[in-house]
Amino acid sequence: MSEAWPQADGSPVSCREKLRVLEENHAELQGVLRDAFEDAVLMGVDPEAMRSILTRMVASLQPPMRAS
Repeated sequence: MSEAWPQADGSPVSCREKLRVLEENHAELQGVLRDAFEDAVLMGVDPEAMRSILTRMVASLQPPMRAS
Protein backbone atom coordinates (compact mmCIF):
# COMPACT_ATOMS: atom_id res chain seq x y z
CA MET A 1 0.00 0.00 0.00
CA SER A 2 1.53 3.26 -1.06
CA GLU A 3 0.99 6.05 1.45
CA ALA A 4 1.52 9.77 0.99
CA TRP A 5 4.25 10.73 3.46
CA PRO A 6 3.96 14.48 4.12
CA GLN A 7 6.87 16.43 5.56
CA ALA A 8 6.45 19.19 8.17
CA ASP A 9 5.98 21.77 5.39
CA GLY A 10 3.27 19.66 3.72
CA SER A 11 5.35 18.60 0.73
CA PRO A 12 5.65 14.85 0.16
CA VAL A 13 8.80 12.89 0.95
CA SER A 14 10.37 12.21 -2.43
CA CYS A 15 13.69 10.51 -1.62
CA ARG A 16 13.39 6.92 -2.87
CA GLU A 17 15.45 5.48 -0.01
CA LYS A 18 13.32 7.27 2.60
CA LEU A 19 10.15 6.10 0.84
CA ARG A 20 11.46 2.52 0.81
CA VAL A 21 12.16 2.64 4.57
CA LEU A 22 8.77 4.22 5.29
CA GLU A 23 6.96 1.55 3.26
CA GLU A 24 8.91 -1.24 4.98
CA ASN A 25 8.09 0.23 8.40
CA HIS A 26 4.43 0.56 7.41
CA ALA A 27 4.22 -3.08 6.33
CA GLU A 28 6.03 -4.32 9.44
CA LEU A 29 3.89 -2.26 11.80
CA GLN A 30 0.70 -3.32 10.04
CA GLY A 31 1.61 -6.96 10.63
CA VAL A 32 2.50 -6.44 14.30
CA LEU A 33 -0.70 -4.47 14.94
CA ARG A 34 -2.82 -7.07 13.18
CA ASP A 35 -1.26 -9.86 15.24
CA ALA A 36 -1.72 -7.96 18.53
CA PHE A 37 -5.32 -7.11 17.62
CA GLU A 38 -6.18 -10.68 16.64
CA ASP A 39 -4.51 -12.12 19.77
CA ALA A 40 -6.43 -9.73 22.02
CA VAL A 41 -9.77 -10.46 20.36
CA LEU A 42 -9.16 -14.22 20.49
CA MET A 43 -8.42 -13.86 24.22
CA GLY A 44 -11.77 -12.15 24.75
CA VAL A 45 -10.95 -8.45 24.47
CA ASP A 46 -13.73 -6.43 22.85
CA PRO A 47 -12.59 -5.41 19.33
CA GLU A 48 -13.66 -1.78 19.78
CA ALA A 49 -11.85 -1.59 23.12
CA MET A 50 -8.68 -2.95 21.50
CA ARG A 51 -8.93 -0.41 18.68
CA SER A 52 -9.24 2.31 21.31
CA ILE A 53 -6.21 0.99 23.21
CA LEU A 54 -4.12 0.92 20.02
CA THR A 55 -5.31 4.40 19.03
CA ARG A 56 -4.33 5.81 22.43
CA MET A 57 -0.96 4.10 22.16
CA VAL A 58 -0.26 5.78 18.81
CA ALA A 59 -1.60 9.13 20.05
CA SER A 60 0.83 9.03 22.98
CA LEU A 61 3.92 8.79 20.74
CA GLN A 62 6.26 11.77 20.95
CA PRO A 63 8.47 12.90 18.06
CA PRO A 64 12.19 12.20 18.51
CA MET A 65 14.39 15.07 19.61
CA ARG A 66 16.48 16.44 16.76
CA ALA A 67 20.12 17.30 17.32
CA SER A 68 20.83 20.98 16.75
